[in-house]
Amino acid sequence: MTSLTPTAGADRSLSRLPSLTGLRWIAAMLVFGFHVGTMRIIVEPEFKVVVDQLFTLGLSGVQFFFVLSGFVLVWSARPQDTKWAFWRRRVAKIYPNHVLMWAVALLVGLWFADPVNPSAAVQNLLLVQAWNPTPGYFYSVNTVSWSLSCELFFYFCLPFVLPALRRASSWMLWTVVVAVPLVILALWPGQLLVPEESRWWFTQIFPLVRSTEFWMGVAAAELMRRGHWRGPALPLASLVFVVTWAVAGEWIRAELWAALLSAAYILVITAAARADVRGLPSPWRSRPLVWLGEVSFAFYLVHVFVMVTILRLTGDYGVGFTGWTGPLVAVGFLLLNLLLAWLLYRWVETPMMRLLAPSRKRPAPAGDPSATGDRAAVTPRQRAADGVDRCGHAVAPAGDQAADSGTAGIDAGTRRSG
Repeated sequence: MTSLTPTAGADRSLSRLPSLTGLRWIAAMLVFGFHVGTMRIIVEPEFKVVVDQLFTLGLSGVQFFFVLSGFVLVWSARPQDTKWAFWRRRVAKIYPNHVLMWAVALLVGLWFADPVNPSAAVQNLLLVQAWNPTPGYFYSVNTVSWSLSCELFFYFCLPFVLPALRRASSWMLWTVVVAVPLVILALWPGQLLVPEESRWWFTQIFPLVRSTEFWMGVAAAELMRRGHWRGPALPLASLVFVVTWAVAGEWIRAELWAALLSAAYILVITAAARADVRGLPSPWRSRPLVWLGEVSFAFYLVHVFVMVTILRLTGDYGVGFTGWTGPLVAVGFLLLNLLLAWLLYRWVETPMMRLLAPSRKRPAPAGDPSATGDRAAVTPRQRAADGVDRCGHAVAPAGDQAADSGTAGIDAGTRRSG
């Protein structure tokens, strides 16, 4: 069995799998580019063709985040953790940002005199809207929060599944990993059993369907914890992803590329995690990329709302910009959303995680002062050793490595090109 504990030369800073944090930003940029294209911000033909070629499949970024979410939550899980502590940490991660953006989106909607369905607004606030196939519900208020609704369902299920997961044989876990791309393929004929008006919701939004990607990451993480994962190293995995992306965007039918990308994503995620654990080179752990990955959740929550609101105010929504104005506006939106995301991350997400998320304390020997239950006696180093840092990000449990798991959603479907 191959050990995945850090090598002697591995940097202690790698305990949070920074490569996965950096990859989060790459996925976020793909989704941002996809929305730049669908909002017709760039209409100059020679520029538009570049955006289309680069970001046609950008909507699959949410697929990456669902797979990554399952991977890191299992990778960082500790046996002594309780269900309630786990749920509290996850809610503390996603809910403060969500509630703030929910309120802002409602206020701006009233300003524009947009009709607000009270039932849809309440369902969105409670993050249950993805279960409702009614048009105007699952994309209500801050539209991107549909995927938070899916993530909340994943978070609820995982603590119940973990005990069985630990007992499952490796061949059963491999079956899950291999089956998910096949399930994605099967959804295309399967959706014919659903009323036509609900097919988009069924294949793109329905939490039970979208959970397949999450469970793929769960199974891969457990295999990797056991040292039973077999996959290419990071350079080859990255090359496989790039080739798959390029080929799928040009020649592969919509129902096929989503299945192929799910396989490419799991290869990159596991290879990047293994590179960090073993202290191997990785282009994804540079300091700028890691910072961008840290703010990617907040970026996701604000980017569509900000772009739509500004374009509506200027009268340019759906019209687009000619010449170099289009690319400049897109870059301006990127920078503005980054600024707002940093403010949200700095002043809402991080402090609320510190306030609301429970600590996970290491069992202390008898007579150890830290066993008194006084939270103040638990140092940041002790908390990090026990699976969570001061901001509530997952770090390595003893003998393992883990990653920040702020992977909650990005607004996009993942299985058809539209």
